[in-house]
Amino acid sequence: MSLHDLMRQLQVRNNSKIVLLVADGLGGLPLTPGGQTELETACTPNLDTLATRGVLGLSIPVLPGITVGSGPGHLGLFGYDPLEFRIGRGVLEALGIDFNLGPDDVAIRGNFCTLDQQGVITDRRAGRIASEIGAKLCEKLSKIKVPGVECFVRPVKEYRLVVVFRGDGLEGNVEDTDPQATGVGPLDPAARDAASQKTADVAREFLKQAREVLKHDHPANFFTMRGIDKRPAIPTFEQVYGLRAAAIAVYPMYRGLARLVSMQVLDAGQTLADQCARLEQAWDDFDFFFLHYKYTDSTGEDGNFAAKVEKIEQLDAAIPQITALKPDVLIVTGDHCTPSKMRSHSWHPVPVLLSAEACRTDACTSFGEAECLKGGLGRFEAKYLMSQAMAHAGRLEKYGA
Repeated sequence: MSLHDLMRQLQVRNNSKIVLLVADGLGGLPLTPGGQTELETACTPNLDTLATRGVLGLSIPVLPGITVGSGPGHLGLFGYDPLEFRIGRGVLEALGIDFNLGPDDVAIRGNFCTLDQQGVITDRRAGRIASEIGAKLCEKLSKIKVPGVECFVRPVKEYRLVVVFRGDGLEGNVEDTDPQATGVGPLDPAARDAASQKTADVAREFLKQAREVLKHDHPANFFTMRGIDKRPAIPTFEQVYGLRAAAIAVYPMYRGLARLVSMQVLDAGQTLADQCARLEQAWDDFDFFFLHYKYTDSTGEDGNFAAKVEKIEQLDAAIPQITALKPDVLIVTGDHCTPSKMRSHSWHPVPVLLSAEACRTDACTSFGEAECLKGGLGRFEAKYLMSQAMAHAGRLEKYGA
């Protein structure tokens, strides 16, 4: 029996409320041996109070030693095994901007980047250009024509865009063109199987034309492709857990993740205060709330330890707005770690805090990596977090006689 089959069999409907607060890239590393991480450095009185009456642990997003992207990281938190449900980031970005993906569509996440005169990438994010600039560049790219397919180009946010190819005979098993490094040129689209060769050929032609279209734009004079894929079939969150679920996220990709599993995506404004206000407004209409906070990840990727500490403290300041609603279960965690020391996602286990009336408390008195290592939840695969949430909310009946 699969985990999802078990959840379907044991689910119980009641009036309990579950809040999953995901601070993207929450976990970190100390800058020097024996030092403190960003989470441990931050002043977090509200999270520490939750820790004293809750239980801590560390989640493993996929498997030990595996670094994950935000897509599989979140799917694990939602209880979907990332090794079973593999979804390209292009699909998530497209869904996040409400693009209606059809069965003949291949979706691609694009990153505007900066190339030097030799065609070498000097900035993978084109200086994080403003969204308004990105939108104008997408208008220019929308004029590109490739025989035999329809091409759609849509802005997402800042340097991010979505490209969708629509046509017969397209599959999504194509390598990224982003080398994940500067000082080298973009990669060519390469099909991983024969069925995806047409998509690789279309992508190559589109990029050839894009280089000409964008050659005079600076700093965004090209773009790379990531997460090339088609929309898969996936069971809904309510089917698996019996929960009416809402997502409150600002960034399109995370809205797309929620929409992929059929959560209702709510308008959330642009700030954490807006998100908390929206949570309060929708409180009576849903059983489960996914609340996403991006900036612990982006500051980590920028290598800015102090800024990440500040963003964690801003997150902590919002905790009383959430606890005032008296959720039956409140979980605070991340989808992966993004240590500012590494300027990237990492494979390290992710801090988890679970607060509920029925939880077995541990001896931990603050929320940080070292305390989580000693916590009562231990280390566990992230795909089991939802069964913990369901159990603490009284939403699982006994298994067997």
